[in-house]
Amino acid sequence: MDSALALALDLLQRVPDHRDALYLCAVAQRHLQQIDAALLTLQRLEALHPKYGRLYQERGLCFVAQRNASQAIEALLRAVNINPALPDSWRMLAGLYQLSGDEPNARLANDHVATLKGLPVEIVRATRLFHDGDIGPAEQIVRAHLRRHKHDIEGMVLLARIAIARGIFDDAEILLEAATAQAPDYRAARLDYARVLVERHKYPLACQCLKGLLETDPHNREYRVLYAATLAGLGQHDSAVALYRELIADMPDSPDLNLSLAHALKTLGRTEEAVQSYRTAARARPHFGEAYWSLANLKTYRFTDQELSLMREAESAPQVAAVDRWHLCFALGKALEDRGEYAQSFEFYSRGNALKRSESHYRAEILENNTRLQIEVCTAAFLAARAGSGAPSDEPIFIVGLPRSGSTLIEQILASHSRVEGTQELADVPRIVQELQGPDPDLDHPRYPGVLASLELPNFRLLAERYLAETAIYRSGKPHFIDKMPNNFRHLGLIHLMLPNARIIDARREPMACCFGILKQLFASGQEFSYSVADIARYYRTYLELMDHWDRVLPGKILRVHHEDVVQDLEDSVHRILQFCGLPHEQSCVEFHTNARSVRTASSEQVRRPIYREGLDQWRHYERWLEPLREALGDALWRYRGAERTAR
Repeated sequence: MDSALALALDLLQRVPDHRDALYLCAVAQRHLQQIDAALLTLQRLEALHPKYGRLYQERGLCFVAQRNASQAIEALLRAVNINPALPDSWRMLAGLYQLSGDEPNARLANDHVATLKGLPVEIVRATRLFHDGDIGPAEQIVRAHLRRHKHDIEGMVLLARIAIARGIFDDAEILLEAATAQAPDYRAARLDYARVLVERHKYPLACQCLKGLLETDPHNREYRVLYAATLAGLGQHDSAVALYRELIADMPDSPDLNLSLAHALKTLGRTEEAVQSYRTAARARPHFGEAYWSLANLKTYRFTDQELSLMREAESAPQVAAVDRWHLCFALGKALEDRGEYAQSFEFYSRGNALKRSESHYRAEILENNTRLQIEVCTAAFLAARAGSGAPSDEPIFIVGLPRSGSTLIEQILASHSRVEGTQELADVPRIVQELQGPDPDLDHPRYPGVLASLELPNFRLLAERYLAETAIYRSGKPHFIDKMPNNFRHLGLIHLMLPNARIIDARREPMACCFGILKQLFASGQEFSYSVADIARYYRTYLELMDHWDRVLPGKILRVHHEDVVQDLEDSVHRILQFCGLPHEQSCVEFHTNARSVRTASSEQVRRPIYREGLDQWRHYERWLEPLREALGDALWRYRGAERTAR
């Protein structure tokens, strides 16, 4: 043990924060009866790696050596809560509970020991590595195990959890669907499956899965929390609010539940109640960046001096997690913008973007390559040769473009018409694209859009019918519905092949205003291009290039609506939009701000107010810092208007 301690200490001299060296150092110190030194080493390890389960196991063993049963139990429980695949911790807990006369907990710990003993050694090892954050080695072990035991349920579930940790939800869905089909009573796997379905916006399937779980255990908190999120995803926000309130009655200080409740209330336009819930969430968790950003993201909320001081203090605290820090930066940027303190505001926006960009793997060339391929594949001749291959439905109205381009305003105008259903940013077209890409897509050499050339013509109709069937859950029977997923501008060739009679509206905004609006917006998910000036400018230019192509190959099929035109002449713009969609004039579309429908995007509060012109030039307050953006946009600054085309 002396030599092991010497080796660990030598490594720590060179790499002071090395997790495994600190752990081995503490183990060696304990074996050498240097218990106080071991506890100090573990304290240092906890500061650096607080989610490392084995450090708490080792702390528990140190307390056992000191004959401190209560602290040993506390440490070992923390170990198994982080990493349930620690048989030594469970065995030690069983013994400690037995000595203290706690038979029920002793039996429970022994049950866990028996469960782990009944699993293949490789699965226990891989599970332990996974929970300790060693995902790569865990994946290698479980894949090797599944090559030998193809239908092993535990192996499939663990591989799915690894896929979830990597953000590969389509693989996780396939694995969990197979696992739950083989083992329908495996509740933990079914819960994982429901979580993945929610991540993939497959809310009807998730709802069905969760209803089954709730039948077996109607009071299970995890099931109910996820069910509430699923109801919100289905647009059933009143039901989601009711369920969140029930859950909060049992846990009034839960920051996450109060945050989720506030999101649902905001979507329903119940702003004052949402503010109170966001504030409760912020009080319940110190430095809770998302709660503060959510208040800022209402766009109408104004922070008090005290709140501003708390946010500044939290953002500068060294122990604050990166995710909280970037949320706080964006919130501070908005708070200071509202106070006219533009220099400090821009500093915080820049800091938040830099932090978020450092966590991103976004590569602009992937989108640019996709644009090049769309132009090469979806030619006028290619589309003409497949004319009539899709479904004849004219129900969908697609609103595409960039975020912060005024698309929510257009959606609100159309959704105020008696014949149009306002839904949300539907993930159905992106999901179809993802499936066309195939499993394990090569982003540098993608199958899509080239795969469109190999699809037999009836397949486009089948895809359209599937799209219409899967989006039906968001509708109440009106003749038309809106799909406002902005990134669908990348897939207008596919959309036209599936639904040649669908209306397509391109929401466009002046480049400096649009790009700055994107730069100061922290998106809940996706839009990874939005956290640097260079990436945003490249994305805007690529968007123009692809939309110019769609105009050439689909003449008259796309209505371009400039946000500035809507603001300057609302009535004429409404007339033009309704005419394009084949809808009779209704005054309610002009008075869109009186529509009480739920709105889920960042502009939800803005579209509940009449048109205001001040927003058009807000970016000019930051003009002195935006010269790099202007230079990167280049000729897009005037090219964005293009040749105005008359749509059908």
